[in-house]
Amino acid sequence: MELRTLRYFVAVAEELHFGRAATRLHMSQPPLSRAIRQLETELGGALFDRSSAGVALTPAGAVLLDEARALLDRAELARTRVAGAAGTATLTVGILGDSTDPRATRLAAAYRGRHPHVEVRVRETDLTDPTCGLRAGPVDIALTRGPFDGTGLTVRELRADPVGALLRAGDPLARRDSLVLADLADRRWFRFPAGTDPRWQAYWQGGEPREGPVVRAVQECRQAVLWNGTVGMTLLDHEPGEGLTVVPLLDMEPSRVVVAWNRGDTNPLVHSFVQAATAVYRDRPVRGTGPRTLQ
Repeated sequence: MELRTLRYFVAVAEELHFGRAATRLHMSQPPLSRAIRQLETELGGALFDRSSAGVALTPAGAVLLDEARALLDRAELARTRVAGAAGTATLTVGILGDSTDPRATRLAAAYRGRHPHVEVRVRETDLTDPTCGLRAGPVDIALTRGPFDGTGLTVRELRADPVGALLRAGDPLARRDSLVLADLADRRWFRFPAGTDPRWQAYWQGGEPREGPVVRAVQECRQAVLWNGTVGMTLLDHEPGEGLTVVPLLDMEPSRVVVAWNRGDTNPLVHSFVQAATAVYRDRPVRGTGPRTLQ
């Protein structure tokens, strides 16, 4: 059995469709079908039940799927360790906007402990692309926030953070202990450029179309509020900046920290990053719910 053939088998087993598996493998369907038939001949038994209803794993196929995944993971790990020892293993991580989250610092230490010979390259992106470049190809995995269009991606939630309205410290609403979106209905909001992911845009605009200055970065959001008196949303536990206040929004869903990577990516460095991130972000203390101001 060749590793290449096992990769073919795993793709078909996960897709349960020869056409989709061929597309995923960037090959045509006939050679894929021949490779699976040859594998079945070598092993002496059918791996798939093929019928007009579709494709299903046989008991033998289910056993091979477990074994094949383990073998492929081991092969990838060997390749990565050798590349790391040679100084050629790299992982590019996309991080959204403000990378000052202390959990990100802990994650960096945890991942470095797992892979001391791997070079981690960080690509910090602005707020116009919540996938941090995953679809364009410059990053292997993104540490970001939802919601966004997850087509073709695997997305795992790490933590949910409460959000609040970002206001000038002297704003009449800044004296309130909490707000709801209706309190901000007649205000100008900061918003993102045309072409920004619609789900992402809708969340940070409170689910409504808004008018106001266009921003691309966290600091631009803060300056839009400070200079123009606009409002917007930010994380409740972030320091708002001098002259600004964050007041909890009671009717807003929390902002969710996620890791995302391209679906079907078998790079063990990516999956190790997911494991480390899940462990680091698992526990989070609960913050208070009053307005927070730095003046």
